[in-house]
Amino acid sequence: MFRKFVYLLALAREKHFGRAAESCHVSQPTLSNAIRQLEEELQVPIVERGQKFEGFTPEGLKVLEYARRIVGERDNLRHELLALAQGVTGHLRLGAIPTALPVVPHVLAPITSRFPHIRSSVASLSSREIQRGLDEFEIDAAITYLDNEPLNNVRTLPLYSERYYLLAQRNQVSEEQIAQGAIPWEKAADLRLCLLTPDMQNRRIADTAFRMTGRAVEPAMETNSIVTLYTIVRADHCASIVPGQLLTVVPPHPDLVALPLVDPDMSYVVGLAHADRDPPPPLARALAVAATDAEIAHRVAIVTADAMIPWRLAIR
Repeated sequence: MFRKFVYLLALAREKHFGRAAESCHVSQPTLSNAIRQLEEELQVPIVERGQKFEGFTPEGLKVLEYARRIVGERDNLRHELLALAQGVTGHLRLGAIPTALPVVPHVLAPITSRFPHIRSSVASLSSREIQRGLDEFEIDAAITYLDNEPLNNVRTLPLYSERYYLLAQRNQVSEEQIAQGAIPWEKAADLRLCLLTPDMQNRRIADTAFRMTGRAVEPAMETNSIVTLYTIVRADHCASIVPGQLLTVVPPHPDLVALPLVDPDMSYVVGLAHADRDPPPPLARALAVAATDAEIAHRVAIVTADAMIPWRLAIR
């Protein structure tokens, strides 16, 4: 039964019988026959069949929900048994919103030091993709927003507050604004802007801030990469709205200024999240324990403060 559920999950992921079979290292007839056997055992149609895969029936979607849960719990059991025999081990799958990618090394450092047999992979995901990944057992934990569009059915550990800056060429803003050390969102709306794409929560936060000032912004450019925001500004194509964490990993430049955005003063908590299951998944639990013991939030605060010093000096 487990094998049939694994095939079913592969079909849900690939949405193609051939690719699903290839990902499971079996022939397409083997996979198709296993799913037909599952339909016979459960006495319900699972797959909408035509010339090609057309989706799942309502009954199939319910079976898929249970298959994800059962296979996920089987994987957790394996990790628990390995932990008893060898210590915590396995593959930690971490999702992170793009604006939080700069803090990923600080989060992973304590767990890789404490549990050297854990290997990890990091995926850049939107907050909605993170919710789906946690629900469907595709990721073990995530770094994401905790208090804006909060996730459902998760346990959390706050890490830092995300604040927002106008990143622009020095000649795009007035000397008065530079001297004040901040710029209102309403003034930033007057500039030619490159913003993150609308599927990113950071973009929706920026749109909300602009609406609060009575402005609706149509960006000249969009991207789903925060590093691209910096390169676009550096090339003098646009100004941008960037999270403070980006400024911790890109170098200051004499031609650039990063001004805190005010009126309104927006900030949102970003932190670690994993599915609220009992017992908690072992890898997610190990990550949360290591992050708490290592005081990651304090470490991120110190690193951020130090990295922001040259940017603050640039506007004096």
